[in-house]
Amino acid sequence: MERFTIGVILPGIPVQRRDGLDLPAAARHAEHAGLDGVWHGDHLAVGAPTLDAPVALATAAAVTSRVTIGTSVLVPALRPLAWAAKQIATLQHVSGGRLVLGVGSGGGPAQWAAAGVPYAERGLRTDTALTLLPGLLSGERTPLPDGSAAELSLSVPMPPVWVGNASRAALRRAARLGDGWFPSLISPREVADGRALLNDLAGEHGRPAPVIAIGCSAALGPGAPSRAELAAGIASAYDRPVADVMDIPLTGSPEQAAERLAAYREAGASHAVVGVAGDDWRAQVDLLAEARALLLR
Repeated sequence: MERFTIGVILPGIPVQRRDGLDLPAAARHAEHAGLDGVWHGDHLAVGAPTLDAPVALATAAAVTSRVTIGTSVLVPALRPLAWAAKQIATLQHVSGGRLVLGVGSGGGPAQWAAAGVPYAERGLRTDTALTLLPGLLSGERTPLPDGSAAELSLSVPMPPVWVGNASRAALRRAARLGDGWFPSLISPREVADGRALLNDLAGEHGRPAPVIAIGCSAALGPGAPSRAELAAGIASAYDRPVADVMDIPLTGSPEQAAERLAAYREAGASHAVVGVAGDDWRAQVDLLAEARALLLR
């Protein structure tokens, strides 16, 4: 059976406070439960308390030894490119080569304004980052877009790059510059359709087909938020009709979650990164680990 990995988004500050958790405890719990990775998002000035992704993931790397350390997703274009490369190289170093670099160009205009980066330049800056990062991380002297050049003394292996978002632009970016396609909150049918296009686009560039990782939301077990509640939250956050997202959340028993994840696997995905809801983050991680064990039988 083809391997299917399941990672979890580390809890944000409100959940840490609610559950008496900190990042080291959460990362250790996910690893001991048997999950495959711990992940953290990248946000700047979004109106809620958030941690810096590279610092948070370095903390997780320091207290784990096996799990993937993943960005879900890093926005390198918010940063000067050499600085982004230094952060990525440091994470790859302190994690012992366990980094998976999820990359995106999202966030609202206010986030880009806070970084002093024109919103309209986000796509071009992201493509430039993905083109130049391999040279920077290898320690080569690399020309930068402003005409200068940088050479990082810390040389590390380039981590796998998973390009976030389900858009056509993201599919093209993944096919041309990525090792994986990393859409969130889409159906198995959308995964299958995207896979077909991704394979064609990668072939046009003479590249192997990228792997597919899905981002999803889960609330498992009795007393957890219902599918309808989760779907309503997704619809509100992403301005989508509730009917279009009703089947996306993972809910019910671990057996039901495993069945749903199997549908994504059949559609072509080989990884899932899960944001968990519910009143007890540790308990949700344990239930997700049960689903993982069932899926891999």
